[in-house]
Amino acid sequence: MIEIKGLYKSFEDKNVLSDINAVFDDGKTNLIIGQSGSGKTVLLKCIVGLLQPEKGEILYDHRNFLGMSKKEKKKLKVEMGMIFQSAALFDSMSVLDNVMFPLDMFSNETLRERKRRAMLCLDRVNLSDAHNKFPNELSGGMQKRVAIARAISLKPKYLFCDEPNSGLDPKTSLVIDELIHDITLEFNMTTIINTHDMNSVMGIGENIIFIYEGNKEWSGSKDDIFTSSNERLNNFIFASDLFRKVKEVEIHNIEG
Repeated sequence: MIEIKGLYKSFEDKNVLSDINAVFDDGKTNLIIGQSGSGKTVLLKCIVGLLQPEKGEILYDHRNFLGMSKKEKKKLKVEMGMIFQSAALFDSMSVLDNVMFPLDMFSNETLRERKRRAMLCLDRVNLSDAHNKFPNELSGGMQKRVAIARAISLKPKYLFCDEPNSGLDPKTSLVIDELIHDITLEFNMTTIINTHDMNSVMGIGENIIFIYEGNKEWSGSKDDIFTSSNERLNNFIFASDLFRKVKEVEIHNIEG
């Protein structure tokens, strides 16, 4: 579990996050959503330690991240996996070597054991046959799956995903969403996904927080969205005719 308490972040006297309070649960896909410039990316960067907030607490299973020493933070970061907006793979390294990279840096296992672990992770994302290929030989969706395999190589307790479906077609995005959801449940990780993909919200949004102009405007599940009276959330989620019609159908089913 990751808990955020009274978090504030500003840049040049401009408040970007104001009094953010949230709980991200184990074994669930926790989503941060909001318009561009709402502060959701800043929030994710604060949670993983890329930005330092002015005030507040970030608790990893009741451990205060902001109060830790450099040594303690380094130890905690080994428990984190990260999937970037771009797959962020090393072009000069094979798929297997990319997945092994965190293991080579932080694991005390033998080379044979590290290779075995990397291959298990590739098998989990159905890419074991591609272990000798290089990133430029893979499709965008396959690269994202390699990034997922790398992110789980150290058996993290916490998984962070920054726009994991960016640049992918809808069908491939669905595959990535389901894979992240299944792995989260399988390993009981605390997964936080920063996204504006409405298909992801409706597909795997088990615990969602909606950020609006630096404030937490709403929280709930994908099912709660259909009965929400929050006008800003509704304007964001149901901006397209397709999702507006989906809501009308869901409301009809609830009332019926």
